[in-house]
Amino acid sequence: MSHYITENCIGTKDTGCVDVCPVDCIHPRPDDPRFESEEMLYIDKDNCIDCGLCVDECPVHAIFREEDIPAGQEKYIQLNDAYFAPPREAD
Repeated sequence: MSHYITENCIGTKDTGCVDVCPVDCIHPRPDDPRFESEEMLYIDKDNCIDCGLCVDECPVHAIFREEDIPAGQEKYIQLNDAYFAPPREAD
């Protein structure tokens, strides 16, 4: 099971969650060129170990386990997944 970052992160991008993640699955990191252009952070479900350390560290309560995502915010599952998806080839 993975955690996902939801809409409360938009415009905040507090990186406390990045610093406590033992598997470096939250991106973009502040040293990533995409950090400034992204409106929020994302969790890579393929690397998340479901430890929950990021949940307590998030000051805006934006991180949830998949089954606990608030109603109406389910689209953030796909947004997190899309961030880590490989680029698609042009047709």
